[in-house]
Amino acid sequence: MSETTLSYPKNREPAAFTQDELGWVPWLEPFPADQLTDRHWAGLVDASRAKSPYFLLLVRDPDILQARTKTDKDIFYNTSNGLPRAERELAATATSRHNGCIFCASVHSRFATQYSKRGVDIQRLLDEGAEAYIDPRWNAIINASVALADTPITFGDEQIEALRVAGLDDLEIVDVINGAAFFNWANRLMLSLGESTPSTKAQPA
Repeated sequence: MSETTLSYPKNREPAAFTQDELGWVPWLEPFPADQLTDRHWAGLVDASRAKSPYFLLLVRDPDILQARTKTDKDIFYNTSNGLPRAERELAATATSRHNGCIFCASVHSRFATQYSKRGVDIQRLLDEGAEAYIDPRWNAIINASVALADTPITFGDEQIEALRVAGLDDLEIVDVINGAAFFNWANRLMLSLGESTPSTKAQPA
């Protein structure tokens, strides 16, 4: 498949972090949806993802996409033990905010608000970054996530101890690390492959 570079001169990328639903467009041609094979469908895991230009781009390597998606689902949906879903989404939001991924921050801030019912606190995180004081538990999660996202990494004993003091047990700490680490990678992938758009309903041609 030939490489086709795409550009969107009429797009005005959002410049502020928001809980509004945004769009995203790729800089490389996605895989054609009408050419998906059984292997591609297996890589997508969820058939609905064939409507997403992001996943149609990643499905060029279906085996890697399948591993990525199953990892994502296990980190964020397997909530029988460890952190509640809201705080896993908080870790993803804090990481995305720190890395400057406005699209990912919008998606996961909405999830964090949905599961926590604390939209005002989530918006403060988006507006002020890790410096926003919310409460000891949430700030420990936010600070640990940001330390893990730093380059070079600043995560270590200090952040682990702060999470323990905030009341997190070992499984919950692992969930913070997994959620932040996954989005530390995912943000960089999304930022290097395309750009956000103001709305999913108004994607630039």
